[in-house]
Amino acid sequence: MKKKKLDIIYEDKDIIVINKPSGLLTISTEKEKNKTLFKEVSEYVKKSNPKIKIFIIHRLDKDTSGIVIFAKNQNIKYMYQNAWDKIVLKRGYIAVVNGNLRNNEGRIKSYLKETKTLLVYSSNDKKDGKLAITDYKVIKKTNKYSMIDINIKTGRKNQIRVHMKDLGNPILGDKKYGDKKADDFYIQRIQCRNILTDASSFHRTAAYSKFINQLICSQCMFFVCFFPKNVH
Repeated sequence: MKKKKLDIIYEDKDIIVINKPSGLLTISTEKEKNKTLFKEVSEYVKKSNPKIKIFIIHRLDKDTSGIVIFAKNQNIKYMYQNAWDKIVLKRGYIAVVNGNLRNNEGRIKSYLKETKTLLVYSSNDKKDGKLAITDYKVIKKTNKYSMIDINIKTGRKNQIRVHMKDLGNPILGDKKYGDKKADDFYIQRIQCRNILTDASSFHRTAAYSKFINQLICSQCMFFVCFFPKNVH
């Protein structure tokens, strides 16, 4: 099978921004070492310069599509990771969930903790996990499903998936967090559609994506990716 071409949103000497497809790991796991976005991006940059290495800044779940940023040197990696909450001004997602939400927009706030079986759950006890905040707004709905615009204020593991489960509207196709009707033909309907960053205080121009519009100013950039075509 022919390998799909990388969907490169932006690239310069310090970073490369990719639109990751659903079904592909960002980085390797114990079970899968080769079929990863990290390996594909690494192979791509080495074609132009074999000495270049890439470094992971953040990641998306395997079944989540959308924007992933890689650094081309360790200094840029540490700059983003050590000041992520200050540099990243906005992280926007689109998701398709089961059913209709009780409220068309709102905020979910809880404390997330992971079990030994790698299942993340919500708690109202601040001593029992890390703070997670998710804002959402319904943008389209049918009798069975709703498409929602999501902005996360924190970046916890499985945050959106857990919070949608908490509302009683799990992500379509998400067997792990509540979609009991999911079958093998479903893919998880969630996409990281934009990331807006401003690293001006770090003497660095950066930023990323939402509706294929670009906003380029002296201190930030804004790129966008479309929702996957295979969502019905």
